[in-house]
Amino acid sequence: MKSAPLFDAHNHLHDARLLPWRADFLAELPALGVHRAVVNGTREGDWPTVAALAAQVPWVLPSFGFHPWHVNERSAGWCETLLHFLDAHPGAGIGEIGLDRWIEGHDPAAQAECFHTQLAIAAERDLPATIHCIRAWGALWDIIREGAVSARGFLLHAYGGPAEMVRGFLARGAYFSFSPSFLHERKSAQREIFRTLPAERILVETDAPDLAPPPEKNPCPITDGNGKPLNHPANIVVAYDALATIRGTTRDELASVVEQNFTLFFQP
Repeated sequence: MKSAPLFDAHNHLHDARLLPWRADFLAELPALGVHRAVVNGTREGDWPTVAALAAQVPWVLPSFGFHPWHVNERSAGWCETLLHFLDAHPGAGIGEIGLDRWIEGHDPAAQAECFHTQLAIAAERDLPATIHCIRAWGALWDIIREGAVSARGFLLHAYGGPAEMVRGFLARGAYFSFSPSFLHERKSAQREIFRTLPAERILVETDAPDLAPPPEKNPCPITDGNGKPLNHPANIVVAYDALATIRGTTRDELASVVEQNFTLFFQP
């Protein structure tokens, strides 16, 4: 029996750090069962690269957004440029966007302004929005609770927030994606959250080339030029298998549910 297809809800396959392996994994991932993968831009400078990859690879679904780490790099016309890419790529999402109080020198006001603008575009156009958040969960909740969100909801990628906030996010339409990095021992709280989440709000991601699994659970170890571990996109299989185990199900049963969720959230 053919295995259920796999879906990577969040990654950066266009990232230059993956270039030495890109040709190989673009061939390898469909063979592993990957049916669609959402590739997220993070700033104006990489949106053309995301668009080019989506034009080259039919199973890549592009997403264009300003990551909170880069909001102070945006041009005066950044919003018009974003709208141009969205107009040119029907079915694209908005992401990666969000708030981050961990990054050194962060600008909370600029992050919030940029995030508000992009959430409003997602709501107006009914587009899937992919959200990043580190150490800013209260501020994020204030915006999500009071602001407009897309009718199809939003994705909290690699959710690392408190368990007690899950109910509120669910009520506002949140999906939550499981990362292979949650297999690190210190991530037991995240694993527990994903054990109990409603099945209809779960997605799976790699965030490649970031958020790699621990070395002992990484069948595809790669490093950058400085020897820093990178996350190979083939680790989507690791993420599915781990989440299936956590939830007491099989990979195929999980994959069938994730396929329905992915289609509902991401497809036009």
